[in-house]
Amino acid sequence: MPYKTHKITLDPTIKQRHWFASQCGYARFTYNHALSDFKAGLDQDNFQSWQTLNVNFNKTKKRYDWTALMDQRAALYAINHLGKAIANWVSKRAKFPKFKKRGIRDAFTTDEQSVRVEGKKIKLPKIGWIKMRQELRFIGKIIKVTISRTAHRWFVSITVDTEDTEVVDNSTHPVIGIDVGINTLATLSDGTQYDNPRPLKRYERKLAREQRKLSRKVFKSNNWYKQKRIVERIHYRIACIRNDTHHKATTDIVNNASVIGIETLQVTNMLKNRKLAKALSDSALGGFLLKLKTKAEARGIPITEADQFFASSKTCSHCGHKNDDLTLKDRIYQCSVCDISIDRDVNAAINLKHLAVG
Repeated sequence: MPYKTHKITLDPTIKQRHWFASQCGYARFTYNHALSDFKAGLDQDNFQSWQTLNVNFNKTKKRYDWTALMDQRAALYAINHLGKAIANWVSKRAKFPKFKKRGIRDAFTTDEQSVRVEGKKIKLPKIGWIKMRQELRFIGKIIKVTISRTAHRWFVSITVDTEDTEVVDNSTHPVIGIDVGINTLATLSDGTQYDNPRPLKRYERKLAREQRKLSRKVFKSNNWYKQKRIVERIHYRIACIRNDTHHKATTDIVNNASVIGIETLQVTNMLKNRKLAKALSDSALGGFLLKLKTKAEARGIPITEADQFFASSKTCSHCGHKNDDLTLKDRIYQCSVCDISIDRDVNAAINLKHLAVG
């Protein structure tokens, strides 16, 4: 019974928007209070669990009358998230948790209690029914619900314990190798190409202009917040264009493949090249491959990843000869042994296909 999450855009009223902001503030207040309590315990050699932090906060919140109007599950989940952050710090998977700031990743979580979904409506505790732009895609028991804000939009992420679904038969589909790049997002071994919209490059001048306006405003004034929301909307549009392209391409690929061969990218190392860093960030190749892996796993399609130092672009897909003199400027691969002339990206995709075939 796998867990699946569907993120849906909400259509709240002004009153509901204010209530969402209040719950985000309450979750942030709870998280910061518990983190301060935890740090104070460390100074006294007292390592407190998140359950202890929750008990301490429940005693403290009685001093504030306004907390009674809030959704208490938002506070409980905020402290639970802090507990997970502390566990990651203890196991050295992450750095020590930091205090949350207003306006940065505003979100709060509630559980399945008092939550109902009917068509394009969802009922949340304390506030009641809220309109959604879509219907819930999955059928099953609701595990938790997270409300979050991105730019000017509010979203609900509903995690559902889904029922077992029928496995799709992909055995009749071909084996595909995929080469990713900057100018062309993905090139398949059969010659199919998916264009990269490069949304940051498209909106770069407009974004720079609005950010200059923001820098001239008085910090945290009303005009500063208005201009900040304009900048947020541009960033949100850039992210939407990028994600839409990635989802359409990855869905089309997994619907027509039985086995997929991809390359292993060390994005962190690639970003050290200052001439390519901006273009690589704009393409978000790591996010594209992650979406591809997730969708392939859900459909039961095996993915073969090439070794980090596998020279897919420099190796001839016809005879296997390696051309060490090939540069990024050379878009056509010309083999000196078998005289084959082929597009550089298609040649790399065919080599990844051969690797997937084994």
